[in-house]
Amino acid sequence: MASRDEIMAALSAVPGPDGRTALPDSGAISGLTIRDGKVFLAIIVDPAKAQAMEAMRARAEATIRALPGVASAVVTLTAEAARAAGGASPTHAHEERGQQRRSGRSSEPLAGVKHIIAVASGKGGVGKSTIACNLAVGLARLGLKIGVLDADLFGPSMPKLFGLAAKPELAPDGQKLVPLEAFGVKVMSIGFLIEEGAPVIWRGPMVMSALNQLLREVAWGELDVLVVDMPPGTGDTQLTMAQNVPLSGAVIVSTPQDLALIDARRGIAMFKQVQVPLLGIVENMSYFLCPHCGGRTDIFSHAGAQREAETLGVPFLGEVPLDIAIRANSDEGRPIVASLPDSAHAGAFLEIARRVSLMLETGATGAKPAPRIRIL
Repeated sequence: MASRDEIMAALSAVPGPDGRTALPDSGAISGLTIRDGKVFLAIIVDPAKAQAMEAMRARAEATIRALPGVASAVVTLTAEAARAAGGASPTHAHEERGQQRRSGRSSEPLAGVKHIIAVASGKGGVGKSTIACNLAVGLARLGLKIGVLDADLFGPSMPKLFGLAAKPELAPDGQKLVPLEAFGVKVMSIGFLIEEGAPVIWRGPMVMSALNQLLREVAWGELDVLVVDMPPGTGDTQLTMAQNVPLSGAVIVSTPQDLALIDARRGIAMFKQVQVPLLGIVENMSYFLCPHCGGRTDIFSHAGAQREAETLGVPFLGEVPLDIAIRANSDEGRPIVASLPDSAHAGAFLEIARRVSLMLETGATGAKPAPRIRIL
C-alpha cells in the first residue's frame, strides 16, 4: 500500500487551487485517509470557484489511483466557513491554520542575506557556541559581511562570547530591531532582551515564534553569511530552521570521544533527513597542549571526528585544541580570532572559516531550497 509520504510526493506534481503552488504545499489539503487500499482526500476550495477546480480534483484523483498498491481513490472538494472576523476565504483560512501549525512563517529567504549556515551539535558541552562565534569572526576577517543569530533560546551564549550587554534599538522604520555589533559581526540573541540569568520557560509554539522573530524581524542588512548557533540536539529549533529558512549548509561540532560522536551522528542524520547540505565536521577539544612544557595530551582521544567524517563521506573542516587561552578569552567576551589573531589557535579557526567560505562560494555543498514539512 502506498504510504502517506508517497502520496504527498506524487501530488507535488499537481498544482493547487492557485494554479501554481504544488497541492501539498498550498495548505488546501483538509485530510488524507488511507484504509484497505482505498485513499480518501479532501481539498478545501472557495465554493464560488468549485467548478473551476474540477480539473485539479480529477488530476489529483488520477495521480493517486496510479500509485502501486492503491485500489481506489476518491478526491472531493470541500469548503469551510470563512472566519467571522475579516471574512477570509475558506482556502485562506485553512492556509493560515496550516501556517500556524508550521510556526506561522514562510520559507522565503532573508532579504539581503546570501547564505545562512547552522552550527549544530548532537549534544551540549562540546563547545559549539565557541566554534560558532570564532567561525563568524574568522569569516569577517576574510572580508565577508557576517551576522550571528543565537538560536539557543534556553541557553544563549553569544552576548557573553562577544562581550555585548546593551539592548537592541529599533530601526528607523520602527518595525525591526537593529542587531548589536562586535569584531565586525552583527549579533542578535534573546539574551539581549531578557535579564541575565533569567530562565526562559516557554512551550514549543512560543519558542518557534520567538525564533522566527529574531530571524525575520531584525534589520540584518546586506550579509554574505548569517551564522546560526543552534541549541544542542535535534528538536523543534532545528526543524523550524530547516523548514522556514533555505539553509546553505550545516557545520557539526563534536569532540573526539565515542560518546560525543554517537550524538554527532544523530545531528548529521537529522540534517540529511531534512535535506540540508553538510558543510562538514569540526573536532573541538581535539588535544591539549601544556602551557608550561608544551607537551601534547589527547584528553578526549583524538581524530575521532575526522574518522567519522571519512566514514560518513562528510568533509572534515579541522580540529581545534583544548586551550586555556580560548577559554579565558571567551569568558572575557574576546573571541580568540580577534584577541590573539596571530596565535596558532586563531589560525585553526581561520582555516575552518576559509574552508567554509570556499564551499559556499563554489557551491560545493550542493545546497537545495529548504523543504516544506507538511503536517496534516
